[in-house]
Amino acid sequence: MVLLKQPEGNEASVLNGSGGQNMAAWVCGKNDLKVQPYNLPPVLGDHEVKVGIKAVGICGSDVHYYRHLQCGDFIVKEPMVIGHECAGTIEEVGKAVKNVAVGDRVALEPGIACNKCKLCKQGFYNLCPDMEFFATPPVHGSLANHVIHPADMCFKLPENVSLEEGAMCEPLSVGVHACQRATVGPTTKVLILGAGPIGLVTLLAAHAFGSPTVVIADISPERLKVAKELGANATVVLSTSDNEVESEVLALQKAMGADIDVTIDCVGFTKSMKTALKATRAGGRVCLVGMGHNEMTLPLTPAAARLVSQTSLFDSKRLFTARLFCGA
Repeated sequence: MVLLKQPEGNEASVLNGSGGQNMAAWVCGKNDLKVQPYNLPPVLGDHEVKVGIKAVGICGSDVHYYRHLQCGDFIVKEPMVIGHECAGTIEEVGKAVKNVAVGDRVALEPGIACNKCKLCKQGFYNLCPDMEFFATPPVHGSLANHVIHPADMCFKLPENVSLEEGAMCEPLSVGVHACQRATVGPTTKVLILGAGPIGLVTLLAAHAFGSPTVVIADISPERLKVAKELGANATVVLSTSDNEVESEVLALQKAMGADIDVTIDCVGFTKSMKTALKATRAGGRVCLVGMGHNEMTLPLTPAAARLVSQTSLFDSKRLFTARLFCGA
């Protein structure tokens, strides 16, 4: 994950374009990224706000769209503005907006649900079939000077939270959602597979949920060094070979020093899920977060015989972390 700050001074003038045009980063083809004008609706809706974007994180999905024009089942069929992890400053508000005001610093929830379908009414708005999510084809993203967004999808940041930290609310909320789905608590010993950005924020979330021991594993010693600095109780270097699963499961269990209650797979490969199902104790839980492989062949029957339950998540829900910041 790479965090981009809005430039200032002469550089900002160049990106703002002649005549104050709204400029944005467009994926126009494979490995083809261009800064071009991005026209916003001329009239602000009663419940909408105009936000000057100040910080944007570059997610793995943005990289997939840039390199392959595809992420999972989502395919870029025409030029698209990228970016969805963002924060900025309110510049204009619609007539009916009450929750924010001009000048407020906000984190933006990137997904707009219909709030009318059965899933939305049941609380699963993140699964809304009509979801409009920043930088998910064909919806444009937020790596732009300005965006227009529903006011109730903007969360005020307190003074001690920077705009850069505000942009990280969205990925952090994925870690929070994962810990909620996996019911992590003060007695839960957690194994995290994958020490990329999502694995690291899940590590932070697991400790925040009270987990006394969090072990994290990855194929990269460099990433594991960062994980250790962020509070991992132990780290394990894994290989990419399927032949090493059994020995690596033993190494993971040894590193935990106790039964593994919950494994959160932030990779989503066949090997990582096999490892998760085998490493987790009988009666434990496995939560799939990563989306590395679309299809997997897994030892589900042995896992079921040990009552290892499996859950997953897609997207986050209502920027949990922004609500924590704001006390909402």
